[in-house]
Amino acid sequence: MSADLKTVIPVPPPVLLPVEGSADFFPVRRVYCVGRNYADHAIEMGHDPTFFFQKNPDNLLPAGKPFPYPPLSEDVHYEAECVIFLKEGGENIPVEKALDCIYGYAIGIDFTRRDLQAVAKKMGRPWEVAKAFEFSAPVSPIVPADELGHPASGRIWLDHNGKRVQEGDLNQMIWKVPEIIRAVGLPRGALSGTSTVPKAPTTVPFSTIRSSTRWRKAKVIFPSSSATRTRRMNGSRTAGPVPQVR
Repeated sequence: MSADLKTVIPVPPPVLLPVEGSADFFPVRRVYCVGRNYADHAIEMGHDPTFFFQKNPDNLLPAGKPFPYPPLSEDVHYEAECVIFLKEGGENIPVEKALDCIYGYAIGIDFTRRDLQAVAKKMGRPWEVAKAFEFSAPVSPIVPADELGHPASGRIWLDHNGKRVQEGDLNQMIWKVPEIIRAVGLPRGALSGTSTVPKAPTTVPFSTIRSSTRWRKAKVIFPSSSATRTRRMNGSRTAGPVPQVR
């Protein structure tokens, strides 16, 4: 932007995510999500696969930032996902060239206000209120593909208070990563969640969520305290101590 141009409100800061083992950051332009890309989860949710929706870049929650339980909902689900980051993009990218567009990978958690989503579905309305709320997309630091390669298989799981509640393998995806890039025409600076593994559970405050692959881990902590419990019982979900994603 030219120095002589003025905006009527402050320009939002760019959304930057850390790169593992580096002082560099990845600038996020768009966030695409793949819905029901694991057959078991698609059956679990009662619909045919596969489709796309979006979150906003500023819905992302980098490691070490607080995660408050969102307002307006009594039924928030968390879902483990592999996340891909693009250094190049465009339309009609050949499947055989799609992996060349990837900068790196991370592990993410897709939070959904499921009760609000159910209302939107019933009324035939979009899902933004259920999906694109503040801090709804925790994500780990990015592992560059130059170091990791391009994992076509590998376990991905989610633990809740030490109990394994989600588990799958990247090779169970219906649309593989190159097909996702081809289908959406993702731009440079975009990231895409590759969809949740089966058994999407419900969050409760005062709990610990760990989402992992063999090459990356993410953790969300909902601390338990009498102050937090009192505030929740009084209907205030955002007051008091807040969770952390690490």
